[in-house]
Formats: sequence, C-alpha cells, structure tokens
Amino acid sequence: MSTVDQNQRRRRGTGLIALDAEKAFDGYTLFAPLTGGGAVHLIDLRGEDAHTWRLPYRPGRHARILPGGNLAYNGVLPGEKALFPMWHKYRGGVLGVYAPDGTPLREYRDPLQHHDAHHLDDGGILYTALEPLTGAEADGVRGGVPGSEAAGGVVWADTIKQVDAEGREVWSWSAREHLDRETFALHPDYAREHWPLVNSVTPLADGNILASLRSVSAVVVISRATGEILWRTAPGTVSQQHHPTELPGGNVLVFDNGVFRPGHDVPYSRVIEIDRTGEIAWEYHDPARESFFAPFMGSAQRLPNGNTLVTDSPAGRLFEVTAEGLVVWEYVVPYFGGYEEAEVRGLFPAEPNAVFRSYRYAAEELPWLEAGR
Repeated sequence: MSTVDQNQRRRRGTGLIALDAEKAFDGYTLFAPLTGGGAVHLIDLRGEDAHTWRLPYRPGRHARILPGGNLAYNGVLPGEKALFPMWHKYRGGVLGVYAPDGTPLREYRDPLQHHDAHHLDDGGILYTALEPLTGAEADGVRGGVPGSEAAGGVVWADTIKQVDAEGREVWSWSAREHLDRETFALHPDYAREHWPLVNSVTPLADGNILASLRSVSAVVVISRATGEILWRTAPGTVSQQHHPTELPGGNVLVFDNGVFRPGHDVPYSRVIEIDRTGEIAWEYHDPARESFFAPFMGSAQRLPNGNTLVTDSPAGRLFEVTAEGLVVWEYVVPYFGGYEEAEVRGLFPAEPNAVFRSYRYAAEELPWLEAGR
C-alpha cells in the first residue's frame, strides 16, 4: 500500500483554482457529479456551496435551472437492464422538475431516454431516446466496428420525442426514417451498438431542432415540419462533439471534443462558434492544445458578459474564458466516486469527479436563494 493518493485528478487539487473577480461573470454555477448519487450542487464564484439538492436518483447526465428557479433534472431510472455495455453510463429515464427543497413537482418516465432532455417553458420536454433496428435495417447502418452490434445483432437507433406537460407525445423524429446511411455513417472505430448517438437536443428560435450526432461527427438542424435535415456542419468541422446551442443572431456554440480530428495527430478539445455559412467565427483552445482534451462529454455556455463557461467533463474541471481566450475562473469538482452498475464500473474502474454539463446563473435567476439570504 502507498500513502500517495492514486487518483491523479484528486491529487492535483480540487475546489477553486483561479479567479479574476473583475472579469468573471458573477453568479452561481450548477453541476451534478455523475457518481454523486443524486446530489446537485450550486456554488458561488469563490467555490463556496450556496445550495445542494439531494434527489433520489443518480444523474442521468445533468441538471439546469428553469425560469422561476425550479430545478430540471434527468435521473437514472432504477432497475433497468443494460441494452449494451455503455447503456448504464449515459441513460436516464426519469425526467423531473423539483422545487428548491427537492420536492418533486412533476416527473415523466421513459426507460429508453438517454443523454439529453430539454424541459420547455410550457412544462413539456424534448428529449432523446432509442428504438431497436434488426435484420436488414441494422445491416443498413454504415460504418463502425464489424460485429460490434448489441446482443442479437441489434443496432439501437436514436429517436427524438416531445411530450406535453401531461406526458402526451406531441412530436417525434427517428434516425431510422430521416438519416441517410451513407451520409451519416458511424466512424469506423465506433461500436455499432448505437447510431448515430444523439447527445444533445434543443429547440431553435424558429421552432426547428438543433441536435448533436456524436458518432458521425455532425451538428444538424432538423425540420420540425418534415423531419428532414435542413443544415449540417461540413465534414471535419467537428469531431465527436457535444452541446451545440444557439446564440443571439443565429450562430451555434459547440464543445468540439476532437476525437479522431481529421488532419491532426495529437488530439485536443476546443470550443467553437459556427456562423450561418458553416465557418468558424470564434475558437477557444488551450495555448498548449494537448493540455485540454476531453475525449467524451463536455459543454459550453455563452455568458451575458461575452465570456464562455466551459465544462471539461471527464476531469470535473469547470472554467470560464473571455472572448480573447483568457481564463478568469477555474474550479475542479471535489466529489469523487465509483459508478454503481458493474457494467459501467468495469469500463471505468477509477473514481471519477466527472460532470456532464455545468451552467452559470445570475442571482436574479435564483429568487428563492437571494430571498433566503
């Protein structure tokens, strides 16, 4: 036995790492440790705990604050079987809204939900789910590692659903019906168990749908009226990306993970802003590119002062940069733990401090917090 902590991320130091209070956007940062068992933390700019929710499900990815101050949270539905080895790592199933004291206000359940669920202002939810492809339909999915389908030769394909406040389905879309297999082929090094792996979905100002297709390296706009793909990033623009969001004016902010980035022998992650023509209008990467690399997960939020909050998810590292690329705030999540499910723990045996996304909120977006001070 060694007296040295063998978790190198914890060994490097946690909590508040850096702060330029004059340039950082003042507010509170929300995050949910993926192995935290249901704890959702809200911290102030100095890394001090301002509030914690204790919810009965571990995170099915992330939480965010809704207008008015309630918490939208996607939890892992207990007791479900693994559809494939990675399923327990990124599935959800319980889509809930909770009061500041943790009281459930409403919950909707879908055991096939995964990755993202966007709670709408009218009480509805736009979320990602799965459906099975078998036989010729499964064989028709292009790319991926041969023979790496889920049990029984199944390829689980993505769907996007919208339900109203009563849980009634009001809109749906499926990759099976609307994605061209050749144009949206899996990267050759990805498993064929899941196609195309939609890890983010959000409504646009014009009513259409913005989505991230990780395993085919594409951000797309889906027509709500017809289901067709109206726009996509050009091949090579993004690589296994996450969390595209629409900015005022129509540009799209993306966390670009950089796995298998074409033309680069050293991987690195970046945050980019893509304009309406598909060109990159703004980019952040670490000055030492290789020192910021998140092979999976990640998010970026444009803040009201023009700064960008970045979530280096696997490292549990949250940081804020200016438009010039200067780091003005940095915090490392201090909560470490192992995954409960044996399937996931076998793939990720260390005790991570990972979070899927983080969000920054101004004080006025949390009226209940300010009222209690």
